[in-house]
Amino acid sequence: MATILRFLGMAIAFFIAIGIALVALDANEDSGLVAAWLDACRFLVGPFRDIFDLERGKEHLQTAINWGIAAIVYLVVLTVLARLVSRIRRPSMRRSRLRTP
Repeated sequence: MATILRFLGMAIAFFIAIGIALVALDANEDSGLVAAWLDACRFLVGPFRDIFDLERGKEHLQTAINWGIAAIVYLVVLTVLARLVSRIRRPSMRRSRLRTP
């Protein structure tokens, strides 16, 4: 379970990082793939949308900062959860090994 949580954190952070690159490079949102990717990213970073509100002309930088914070938060939170899960599971696994002959 801990491995799955770590992988999920890395996958989400990578997914958002690709979204940042698409926005920063001004990818064509008329493309179905780009539109779907950015829609998924916008869903994931929803709570982090307006952390920083920069002046006009710097929308790409604003998106990169806000989405970057979201990627880091997902990565940190899921890594911490993975560690907690692995610590909780280890003692129970040790006990079961001690009981078996």
